[in-house]
Amino acid sequence: MSRRIEDYGLIGNARTAALIHRDGSIDWLCLPRFDSPACFAALLGTPENGRWIIAPTEPVRMSRRYLPGTAILESRFETAGGAVTLTDFMPQPPDDRQIDVVRVVRGERGSVNMRTELLFRFDYGRTVPWVRRRTYGLSAIVGPDEVLLRTDVPLHGQDFTTRGDFVVGAGEAVSFVMSWRPSHRPGVTYREPEDLLRTTEGLHRTWAMRCDDDSPWCEAVARSLITLKLLSFAPTGGILAAPTTSLPETIGGMRNWDYRFCWIRDATFSLYAFIAGGYIEEARAWREWLLRAAAGRPEELQIMYGPAGERNLEEREIPWLAGYEGSRPVRVGNDAHRQLQLDVYGELMDVLYAAETFKLEPSADAWGMQRVLLDFLEGAWSSPDSGLWEMRGPPRHFTHSKVMAWVAFDRAVKFVERSNLPGPVERWRALRERICEEVCRRGFDPARNSFVQAYDCDDLDAALLLLPQVGFLPASDPRIVGTVEAIRKDLMLDGLVLRYRPQRVNDGLPGEEGAFLACSFWLADALAMIGRYGEAKEMFERLLELRNDLGLLAEEYDPREKRFLGNFPQAFSHVALVNTAHNLTPGPGPAEHRAG
Repeated sequence: MSRRIEDYGLIGNARTAALIHRDGSIDWLCLPRFDSPACFAALLGTPENGRWIIAPTEPVRMSRRYLPGTAILESRFETAGGAVTLTDFMPQPPDDRQIDVVRVVRGERGSVNMRTELLFRFDYGRTVPWVRRRTYGLSAIVGPDEVLLRTDVPLHGQDFTTRGDFVVGAGEAVSFVMSWRPSHRPGVTYREPEDLLRTTEGLHRTWAMRCDDDSPWCEAVARSLITLKLLSFAPTGGILAAPTTSLPETIGGMRNWDYRFCWIRDATFSLYAFIAGGYIEEARAWREWLLRAAAGRPEELQIMYGPAGERNLEEREIPWLAGYEGSRPVRVGNDAHRQLQLDVYGELMDVLYAAETFKLEPSADAWGMQRVLLDFLEGAWSSPDSGLWEMRGPPRHFTHSKVMAWVAFDRAVKFVERSNLPGPVERWRALRERICEEVCRRGFDPARNSFVQAYDCDDLDAALLLLPQVGFLPASDPRIVGTVEAIRKDLMLDGLVLRYRPQRVNDGLPGEEGAFLACSFWLADALAMIGRYGEAKEMFERLLELRNDLGLLAEEYDPREKRFLGNFPQAFSHVALVNTAHNLTPGPGPAEHRAG
């Protein structure tokens, strides 16, 4: 039976994360960072590519939840003989040389026969480590990595697999603590599982209590913010798009990408989501990550970076992994980082302007860097690029890219007007007007009464839903209303929004894809901005129903097969959920603030 993406839950410690299936199997974990090679990679292959399962030996009924206000996952298994709860979490590390995964099985009633099966396969499921028995459990070592497993359960090796059988009775607890360390470092700091659980629960709930949300959807907002916190890289403040690679946009297809990186264009949306939720420190950390990552020559600005701002994200294929449900190739790294995508200059200017709008202290170094980026953009904005969706076909004059160039100069003018900063403001005003005139002339199709994906074509693009949010035209402008109506008519799949129609656009790849969930939230935002609040609310609540039982969302959704597609969980989807919830709450929401 297919192991559907929505059947997974997420635990993490803001350094890395693990995906745990409903049956108790950790099928994906990279150590020690999100973008490190996986030691459990069954998600993209078979159990032989690495996994760790703890589960009853008998047929079960299963339910699961997160402990309220935390990312601690509880899975309850009921058998004919009794019931147990499996608690999974990742505590904060004691230092930067240790990562822990804690699993505790508690007996609720009767007694339950349990089993554990552990297959370490480092380097994305390829390398079998040297496993040795220890008095406390076992150690597994290969090259730079060593993992120690502490447990009282008797373990034995068979066919390069570690197995153990045990019985848990009512009131009993059996624990497992797995600790990663660099193999050349001595020892790890062992901490009692119950102490770790209490500490982790307290830290999570203290953070969650800061959530400032009184909308009707506060539970969904809080869960999305906790998920975004898990996808943050705590040492630097960067926010990853997702903790996974190569979960497909089409089952069996080749639209499979590595999303374990930080995208500049996500910055503005994320900043609004954190600030709207009351998390100023996270917004500040994200902005500072952005300034560090973007530093350097403007023509070398990348659209994405590693969690600490790394620039080398070279893409390669992993041929020994069969891919999720045969979706190949499995890719590591992402060559889209080499593309020219003009919208990122506008996103960067917008996020810095928004940060100061929300009273984050100005960055002393930011304006100098912005000036250099604007000088570059003056000569580059008229070039074709690869667009918001990172198409691998020929570069084009994407309407959204041109609008975001307009945003860059618009925010530059506003910076000067508001803060009396130095700059050639008259030249920027002239460029702003020139870009606006060109977009309205070449990016708008009077016959469709809609803006279009690229100049001199009639294809639609969901990114056009963002035009009123960035303030390019008022939401009441007939051209904006016409664009929203055109997208609702021609770019929908069973009530959800497609990014574009791949069969009509040369994006360099064969096949189709599912509905992009962030775009569907953008439609709700646009409907609210043009005054159709009831339709916007209906759209938003339909999207909330798509979340899995733990409140998580993937990148895309297939309405025909009723299943998630793409990398999971997807930060962009959860950021959009938070922002739309606030856009639909009385008072100015993020969309109106941004349009400002």
